[in-house]
Amino acid sequence: MNLAELTTGQEGVIVKVRGHGAFRKRIIEMGFVKGKKVEVIKNAPLKDPIEYKVMDYKISLRRNEARMVEVISKEMANSFEPQFFNTNVTDEILTKKATEKRKTINIALVGNPNCGKTTIFNQASGANEHVGNYGGVTIDVKTGIFFHNGYTLKVSDLPGTYSLSAYSPEEVYVREHISQEVPDIIINVIDASNLERNLYLTTQLIDMDVPTIIALNMYDDLQRRGNKLDYRHLGKMLGIPFVPTIGSKGVGINELFQKVVDVYEAKNDTIRHTKINYGAPIEKGLETIEKEIAQHSELSSKISPRFLSIKLLEKDNVFLEELAAPQYSSILAETQKQSRKLEKIYQEDTETIITDARYGFIAGALKETYRENPQQRRRKTDLIDSVLTHKLFGFPFFFFFIWLMFQATFRLGEYPMNWIESGVSLISGWASSTLPSGPFVDLIVDGILGGVGGVIVFLPNILILFFFISFMEDTGYMARAAFIMDRIMHKIGLHGQSFIPLIMGFGCNVPAIMATRTIKDPNNRILTILINPFMSCSARLPVYIIFISAFFSEHPGTVLFLLYGTGITLAVIIARLFKRFLFKKSDTPFVMELPPYRLPTLKSTLRHMWSKGRQYLKKMGGVIMVASIIIWFLGYYPRQDEAAVALNKNKAEIEQKYNALINASNAEEKIILEQEKEKKIGEITHLQEQLRQQNSYIGQLGQKIEPAIRPLGFDWKMGVSLLSGIAAKEVVVSTMAVLYQADETSTNENQQLIEQIKNDTYTDGTPVFTPLTAISFLIFTLVYFPCVAVVAAIRKETGSWKWALFTIFYTTGLAYLLSLLVYQVGQWWI
Repeated sequence: MNLAELTTGQEGVIVKVRGHGAFRKRIIEMGFVKGKKVEVIKNAPLKDPIEYKVMDYKISLRRNEARMVEVISKEMANSFEPQFFNTNVTDEILTKKATEKRKTINIALVGNPNCGKTTIFNQASGANEHVGNYGGVTIDVKTGIFFHNGYTLKVSDLPGTYSLSAYSPEEVYVREHISQEVPDIIINVIDASNLERNLYLTTQLIDMDVPTIIALNMYDDLQRRGNKLDYRHLGKMLGIPFVPTIGSKGVGINELFQKVVDVYEAKNDTIRHTKINYGAPIEKGLETIEKEIAQHSELSSKISPRFLSIKLLEKDNVFLEELAAPQYSSILAETQKQSRKLEKIYQEDTETIITDARYGFIAGALKETYRENPQQRRRKTDLIDSVLTHKLFGFPFFFFFIWLMFQATFRLGEYPMNWIESGVSLISGWASSTLPSGPFVDLIVDGILGGVGGVIVFLPNILILFFFISFMEDTGYMARAAFIMDRIMHKIGLHGQSFIPLIMGFGCNVPAIMATRTIKDPNNRILTILINPFMSCSARLPVYIIFISAFFSEHPGTVLFLLYGTGITLAVIIARLFKRFLFKKSDTPFVMELPPYRLPTLKSTLRHMWSKGRQYLKKMGGVIMVASIIIWFLGYYPRQDEAAVALNKNKAEIEQKYNALINASNAEEKIILEQEKEKKIGEITHLQEQLRQQNSYIGQLGQKIEPAIRPLGFDWKMGVSLLSGIAAKEVVVSTMAVLYQADETSTNENQQLIEQIKNDTYTDGTPVFTPLTAISFLIFTLVYFPCVAVVAAIRKETGSWKWALFTIFYTTGLAYLLSLLVYQVGQWWI
């Protein structure tokens, strides 16, 4: 709790003082230091300010200043130690509890994209967060807790950002987290191989006046190139301690967090507040604006007045909007006055003036401390890029890698898929033979095992797909894919940066849509979101595998590649149309970092792969299991009707008739009669099952929609399967697995489903599925209604149901039109 939450007469012990710079120093000098007891004397008539007693002095603080002081009250101490309940909590106990609570350090990890920030976070906390070797992977804040030398460290991994300006959501998010959450320590992770660019963010943290430690990450890269950095001297110049780290190998992590503890406990001599000198005219202007800000304590307590002054001079839109209230008019007026004066002196806009000054400061600091190896050798990254991003070879290599990914997904995944299928079949067989027959066993075998088991077999394929995507991201090749695709993306009104979320869509459309936050142009961002569902996510993969195995088993990898290619082609066409008719054309410059190639550790890649696989397994136990049970129930009931009773009677009569004939026949005739009997009973059983399904609740629903989907070549079972796929695309397969229930003699459930799809017929004997029907069905599955989670993501990212509903209707309408064309034209052609 904070000091402002204590009521009149209540006592507490100070845990820590938050805030920054001069404000924090003033509070501490007034006696509000850790471990001291403080008592609330009284509130002013308007509840602000508040009078406190500390060190036998009476001091008043404004409420917003008191909120920056963290305390522990006697009531809180009681809650921590139940044995003290209803007893007096002594000052010694209160101080002890305050000391224990103070040993929790809140840390924020801040740094550029690709600096290895999330790798350090994973090494420290053991979290299963993905590390992508391109900008924009870390979108939301991730928090991990771990312990170091008796301290509890709460580490927040903030989005990767190049600066603390207001050009992207990440930049605003990071600085708001720092100013509102007020972490005790900032760990600024910088890439040792790219100091000048990374230190630009450091200069802004210096302006924010927050306790900072620099993790000099990828230090082995700097040493390998023969470059030298006197980081200790640089740390003294900046007033920030440096700790060399190699995040991927865990080197320097313990030293880094020991440094955090030392800085937190004020045991480090290096850390001090420094000011970046922007030159006499700018400094004079900043000083004038700071004086105006200082008159508003509610501002200076939340954020460094110097940082706010700089941001106002840089014409930061977010801060300008926040200070648009009448009481801050004098601040804005002074800012405009100083801005005009500086622009007249420098003949340049103030943002450029301050940016140049920052880079000048960085250049000066590095000139004294950094020595580059004079023997400039061609870097490994340049050598690889000369081939992979070559104007002639770049595209063939890219398409080869994508084709290889799909080929491996199908071919390598086939072996473990068969093992899982055999395991599911054994469990189903055991349940059928062991448990007493009845609806409950049917639910277990046909509903849960048939539905969930029919989808879980594709886990190996999905893991392989995510392994390839993760590997390409982590090595840095995905950023090159964006680079070589920029010209093509530009033709459809987007740029290479949109290519990253689209490729991510092959894994899952939800994080891919979230990744569009890095696209600064709002029109391009929404357009990328709208075409993202055409990227075939891993949830559609089970549907593809079933139908490809049934009808195109000779060239599975190629057909899968063509399906994904169809999605990409549709995305291009739709983007062109939307860019022309829905969105105002804008040409956003392509700015994307091409990070050096790095070979990721197998542990990192496998951890990402398993993280996604675990999400898939959770879906098995959640939405897919629930959907399978619902589909089973709707397909199982009602059980009997007049037609079913008549067929049962007919089957009994045939069995009785043939048994009598068999008993009166010789051995040779018996074999023929047995075969005839099995054939006739099999026909009646098949007819019984068809009638049962048609008369079930789900059959009745399917028959109502069948007239609408019959022109596409679909029957009611396909219609029901597609409807169930609205929840999640894997449910399409689980629904089919439930509708085409397992035969007791089956040893391979997936193969049996394939065979039943191939052999399913209408009442007149014509096949339900043909290769043409399969293509029509696959096209519909590729294009129609994205799953509910994707719709929710579109609603969240666009901030409106308008685009979410638009996506539902336009994708489903387009799917119907394309499937109709494929089936009708195909029939005519054949």
